[in-house]
Amino acid sequence: MTPVLYGIVVYVLVQLAIGLLVSRRIKSEADYLLAGRSLGLGLATFSIFATWFGAETVVGAAGSIYENGLAGGAADPFGYAACLLLMGFFFAVPLWRRGLTTLADLFRQRYSPGIERLAVLMIVPTSIMWAAAQIRAFGQVISAASAFDVEAGILIATGVVILYTVYGGLLADVLTDFVQGIALILGLGVLFYAVLDVSGGFTAAVNTIRPEQLRLFGGADASLLETIEKWAIPITGSVIAQELVSRMLACRTPQIARRAALFGGSLYLGVGLIPVFIGLIGAQLLPGLAEPEQLLPRLAEQHLSTFLYILFAGALISAILSTVDSALLAASALVEHNLIVPLRPGLSDRARVRIARSGVALFGVLAYLLALHTQGIYQLVQASSAFGGAGIFIIVMFGLFTRIGGPRAAIAALFAGILVWLAGEHLFAWPLPYLASLTASLGAYLAFALFERSTEPDRRAAP
Repeated sequence: MTPVLYGIVVYVLVQLAIGLLVSRRIKSEADYLLAGRSLGLGLATFSIFATWFGAETVVGAAGSIYENGLAGGAADPFGYAACLLLMGFFFAVPLWRRGLTTLADLFRQRYSPGIERLAVLMIVPTSIMWAAAQIRAFGQVISAASAFDVEAGILIATGVVILYTVYGGLLADVLTDFVQGIALILGLGVLFYAVLDVSGGFTAAVNTIRPEQLRLFGGADASLLETIEKWAIPITGSVIAQELVSRMLACRTPQIARRAALFGGSLYLGVGLIPVFIGLIGAQLLPGLAEPEQLLPRLAEQHLSTFLYILFAGALISAILSTVDSALLAASALVEHNLIVPLRPGLSDRARVRIARSGVALFGVLAYLLALHTQGIYQLVQASSAFGGAGIFIIVMFGLFTRIGGPRAAIAALFAGILVWLAGEHLFAWPLPYLASLTASLGAYLAFALFERSTEPDRRAAP
């Protein structure tokens, strides 16, 4: 076993230990799904940052910018950073004040139990796809650092994440996120320093960047609508993700929720600029890469000592694990709380926790199977943001901030959004499938809202 693999094993065992220790504090559904609604600013900030900072941010963004300049970072890190900031400015406080356990609770309150269930069926696949992409990336890391093949690495990754998430729930998720967030910053920091060193310093590195690489919006041949499409997917498709919403709901106060989202988004953007910078100067450091996503791992292998390379591997694994555990817990929370519990309202807290833990294991297995049969990590992440995202975003906007429309408008928006996206993405290869789905969803909601009043009592006086 190589020193790098030894380091990975030790690091993973620490995550498992945290999950097992935290499990002793799990007494209720709120403890398991929302960490007892006890998160302070520090833990919430690092959890948001680490959850969002996935493998696609570490290696995918650098590779995309290597190929396309700054425009390749429209999704990561710029779009997803904007998504976190948007949550802080507009959504965090209203969501927290509704007393929700999951995002789907909003749909039951504002529309109907039927909309709640339909939304869950649309959201859960996105979490599984996101988890699968990260598990695939972890398998590749394990494979590169050992004699294991990718499939064996994927199996190991799945087992590790399932174990500590099953036992510890969101609190274990958040505590491991804190450790993983520190590892992310340290690992990318040492690589950044090494890259500057071989480039002759910051000024010399900057001077190698070509002006055409600095075009953030669009590209040489991109239209305005194509640019909007690239930004709309991460922003509107992810701002209402259960993985993010759960951290807002787990905060002690609405003010903490708001600040955590803003600080987490700022930290995400700040650390995310490291892969951006390396991607911009990568063409000079490693010209002609056949697989641009290998830019950061190749540079780390060439220019870091064994110890520092272990730190970098820790950063990459942190990015992966912190995202997978959140995605699995999000899917389990939605199914347990919004599908199973309403059918069996007399369940004890102990039984609810047991069902939620079983859900984490089940969805971990599904993510594992999907990871075995996918190749495009970055594309799978994009699909997870776009799948059903348009309809969910529209009904959250109208449901949270207005009293326009009711269940019929909501169901029309959900079906219009997902059907148009599936048709545009997979049947007809439209150039702007997500914008088309967003427009269709908005149009469908407004068309039905003209003939339908809100079914929810006025909550403007609610605390």
